[in-house]
Amino acid sequence: AAAAPAGPEACALFLARLPTVSRAQCEEAQLTPSGALSAHGVPLFWRDVPAPVGTGAAEAPLRVLIAGAIHGDELTAAALALRWIALAEQAGRPVHWRFIPVLNPDGLLARPATRTNGRGVDLNRNFPTPGWEKDAPLYWDKRTKRDPRRFPGKAPLSEPESQFLHAQMAAFRPHLIVSIHAPYGVLDFDGPLSPPERLGRLWLDQVGIFPGSLGNYGGVHRGMPVVTIELPHALNMPADAEVRSMWRDLLRWMGEHWPEAPGTEPRP
Repeated sequence: AAAAPAGPEACALFLARLPTVSRAQCEEAQLTPSGALSAHGVPLFWRDVPAPVGTGAAEAPLRVLIAGAIHGDELTAAALALRWIALAEQAGRPVHWRFIPVLNPDGLLARPATRTNGRGVDLNRNFPTPGWEKDAPLYWDKRTKRDPRRFPGKAPLSEPESQFLHAQMAAFRPHLIVSIHAPYGVLDFDGPLSPPERLGRLWLDQVGIFPGSLGNYGGVHRGMPVVTIELPHALNMPADAEVRSMWRDLLRWMGEHWPEAPGTEPRP
């Protein structure tokens, strides 16, 4: 008999907050606890989709890390990451995918949902970019006028959620990071490769460099390309055809840069 689908614990927590995700889709995603916890003690769930047998990359596949809901009030970001798990299973590509659909469960589960985590920190300003101790507080003070939604924290990697993602960058060593956000409706990119011009209806519009951001830290300073997807709405999902179109365009762009996944190593 087939095993019962994993993931009911994650679905019990998140399903009501995930636009257009059905219970069946949620359970079929088979999210499991990573062992890490949020600031409020909520499990950080993940799902690995290894390279399928016979693709020639069993020993050294391309590694891609996909993270959603770094900002908890961007509900579509979590939903898209979760729905892409099924497409990764069907892709048949020599790729090892690691999905973290809800990096900020405290923010997503808050009522109303919040950009920041359970301790009021913007996780996407909490990564250890060079000069963070000076630049991040100064940017928050002068450029955001101390906007509480963009508080970078008291120190880089002060938060368990950013620590967890940072640890995945070190242990999983992704060749590519895809960070899903909303609601600006553009495509952003940081890193050493030529960026994708579009994913679906999202066109490239590089929005700048921010102290402590994942794109700045991963793409600029670690040499791990970071594709940042900004969906048009935080609450309303794109149509199913668009969900699939963005995925196909991502695969196409990946194929241009990594035509042969085995043996490819990320830049130091």
